[in-house]
Amino acid sequence: MSDQLPRCQHYPKRRDLLKFAAAGLTLWVTKVGAGETAIASILAVRVWPAADYTRVTLEHNQPLEFASLLLKDPDRLVVDLKGVEFNAVLQSLPSKILGHDPYIQLIRAGRNRPGVVRLVIELKAEVKPQIFSLQPVGEYGHRLVLDVYPAQPLDPLMALLDKAASPSPAANSPAALDRPEEPRSAKAAETKPGDDTAPNISRLVTIVLDPGHGGEDPGAIGRGGSYEKHVTLAIAKRLKAKIDAVPNMRAVLTRDGDFFIPLNQRVEKARRLRADLFVSVHADAFIKPTARGSSVFVLSENGASSSAARWLAKKENDADLIGGVNIRTKDPYLARTLLDLSQTATNNDSLKLGQAVLGELRHINTLHKAQVEQAGFAVLKAPDIPSILIETAFISNPEEEKRLNDESYQDRMATAILQGLQRYFSKNPPLAKSKLALLD
Repeated sequence: MSDQLPRCQHYPKRRDLLKFAAAGLTLWVTKVGAGETAIASILAVRVWPAADYTRVTLEHNQPLEFASLLLKDPDRLVVDLKGVEFNAVLQSLPSKILGHDPYIQLIRAGRNRPGVVRLVIELKAEVKPQIFSLQPVGEYGHRLVLDVYPAQPLDPLMALLDKAASPSPAANSPAALDRPEEPRSAKAAETKPGDDTAPNISRLVTIVLDPGHGGEDPGAIGRGGSYEKHVTLAIAKRLKAKIDAVPNMRAVLTRDGDFFIPLNQRVEKARRLRADLFVSVHADAFIKPTARGSSVFVLSENGASSSAARWLAKKENDADLIGGVNIRTKDPYLARTLLDLSQTATNNDSLKLGQAVLGELRHINTLHKAQVEQAGFAVLKAPDIPSILIETAFISNPEEEKRLNDESYQDRMATAILQGLQRYFSKNPPLAKSKLALLD
């Protein structure tokens, strides 16, 4: 292969190259320690496209230097890697981009000059990229992360409005045909005599469902090879469908595909949607395969309720390290929420919600703990939204791992959680606070 990338209409113009060369003298981000001269090798490339953003991860065997520049007419992102071997992994880059990727048209790589490999990312829209490196953690080595965000961040509230205004592709599904013809916000759920699980809701409530992990962060991995991130998404999607079929209730997923969202952004999304409840779905794991059962956790600012809860909270909070977060742009939001006086009242509601859900889970699975546990989970720190974290079962237990992958069990788990939510609302009717009730 030649030392230059093939010329084409999207290749940077000469003036851009001169601009980049000049900028590159000052933009190199040095990650090589003193005395290190070995050539770095790219071990793997992973691409995670999503509506929120597209992440490109380059995993390599040692620290490297990089420089980047965003170019216009046409839009493209250029990244130079210094001291990197041009290998088959980099040659395979074009095949990594899917046609439905919302932001990236193509990625190509080639030798730019001696000792430098250039990546050219052709873009579909104006973007605001974030590029940062991650130290080895877990099963991962060094990683260079390219997060391609839209220039105008997506507003989850506007996205929900757009979705509500457009016909649903599932409008003719059997579940949809069973719904009453009246608008959902105009009719409360029916309450059967003596049934305290059926809520009497007079306005539309929004429940944010948070499938744990995703993308670079697989979560716990079962002995049979199951990934927690896949199990949690499958259960959350089933739960969303069931919630959406209930009059005056709707659910929104923090992620609807296999991509990573930092913990603070999950909380922020729920707050921007003015959610009534936040439910984070996980699958537990322990070093001993005999551990089993379902659990429900709520936030504690005064220490964990058990050593196991403390260990679990640390494991879940470490998701940002594994999934990969640009710490230079991390929002101080979570620290601010700890000072919010509404946190105490919210925690009380979270406990009531957790107890209602735990009471339903006992009908389909052994309970790991008979009471709601508390620990410092970062993902539960919305000061004004009752929030719970559900450990559906132990994916580290071979028997429960099989159940977690069984569609019937996933459906039963989703039904039990929904019944818990309904039981909570039957005793704690939502206040008339959400402007979203006007949507439907």
